[in-house]
Amino acid sequence: MMSGKVWLVGAGPGDVELLTLKAEKALKEAEVIVYDHLAGKDILARYSEGKELISVGKMAGYHSATQEEINQILVREAKKGKSVVRLKGGDPFLFGRGGEEIEVLVKEQIAFEVVPGVTSALAVPAYNGIPVTHRNYASSLHIITGHAKKGQETSINYQALAALGGTFVFLMGVTALEKIMTGLLEAGMDEHMPAAILQEGTTAGQRKVVATVGTLASEADRAQIKAPAVIIVGEVCRLSDRFGWYEKLPLMGMRILLTRPKEMISSTAERLREKGADVLEIPAIETVPLENALWDVTEQLSSYDWIVFTSQAGVRIFFEALRKEKKDIRRLWHARFAVIGEGTRAALEKYGIYADVMPEVYDGESLGRALAEQDIGGRRILIPRAREGNKNLVPILEEAGADVTDLPVYHTEYRKFPDMLIENEIKKGRVDCVVFTSSSTVKGFAESAGEIDYTKIMAACIGRKTAETAESYGMQCRISEQATIDSLLELIERIKKND
Repeated sequence: MMSGKVWLVGAGPGDVELLTLKAEKALKEAEVIVYDHLAGKDILARYSEGKELISVGKMAGYHSATQEEINQILVREAKKGKSVVRLKGGDPFLFGRGGEEIEVLVKEQIAFEVVPGVTSALAVPAYNGIPVTHRNYASSLHIITGHAKKGQETSINYQALAALGGTFVFLMGVTALEKIMTGLLEAGMDEHMPAAILQEGTTAGQRKVVATVGTLASEADRAQIKAPAVIIVGEVCRLSDRFGWYEKLPLMGMRILLTRPKEMISSTAERLREKGADVLEIPAIETVPLENALWDVTEQLSSYDWIVFTSQAGVRIFFEALRKEKKDIRRLWHARFAVIGEGTRAALEKYGIYADVMPEVYDGESLGRALAEQDIGGRRILIPRAREGNKNLVPILEEAGADVTDLPVYHTEYRKFPDMLIENEIKKGRVDCVVFTSSSTVKGFAESAGEIDYTKIMAACIGRKTAETAESYGMQCRISEQATIDSLLELIERIKKND
């Protein structure tokens, strides 16, 4: 059998933007992704297309695969000649059992690389305003596992820890929290020493309890803190309230499912994350060019007086066709341009062309009326659009006397993603809002969502038509004041504030 290669990749603590560049490269090139429960749904949603996903799902109280079974999966897939990413939460070598997996790979003579990840031991405190070292508070850091082997007690030397001083970070210690605090107290640590437990750090589920070694266990129990969580003990915990920054972002705590065309999704996701949102990106649709659709019109570009774009995809596909056919953009020197809205206008401006007409209301009927006011009688108009395009535009233009070439240049395909990326997240109540920018994204979402209760979904929609489609599934809908991403972001902030 031909041997492949395994990459042990650290996925970081949860925030997809903490993934390293090298980890991203490995995920893009992988054929198989073997992932843990803590690897992050956002990462899988972004990089899972066309890959085999194998869940080994290790989580508190439940193990879907033993370590020996995981080792064998890696060996089996690599020996098929495949490139395999073993995606692990945090860092592979910090209590991630990466060393055990490498031992097997070395024994089987399988090539491997290790891609370090941002560890939760540092990132989670940072997102909660706790610097693990600070010259005025702590000059040393000690990272300890709070998790023992099955059937065994933890073997933490509390006397040695108490003598060391500095900051203590306990990972995987939620179920042992009371034992850890008791052990420190019995070793002589001051009961008033600041301590904190930080749940689901760097994600929308981030919560914290700051107390003392003497009270943390009871305070965490009262707050119903659950795994995954990081325990911090040390004077640096005093800084949390003053240094906290993540919880101050306007959308912090919101889990948003973003449905967009595949080629347009990440810029909107980035803006949501800048405001603190936890974003699960689901490219619900993909725009697929119709082969040679523009072949004839590229030979007649000089004969068109107007070129009208009703979508960003239409702009992109039109200019890609010109490039493919080696048609110089200067052939368009005499033409005027109309666009349906701001997003389409921005897409056109990327090619150095500024729209002559854009309606105040961003829909086909309003675009048609705006063009009809431009003395278009006898003028030739080209509309490169979706095969499923708006039906109201062309009749208005023809009634105004225009000679319209209504040309479908692409069609929309709905994309199916693994159920765990949508259905499970919604059923667990982990999605606060689903964002839709067109009726087709609503339909694409429905294709992938599985058996869910749509009445529990809060939908943030661009435009009445999009909202009507979402409402037809029973969703609770809110509509942005304008058909722009800026207006949509403002709507999401209002949803968070329950406006």
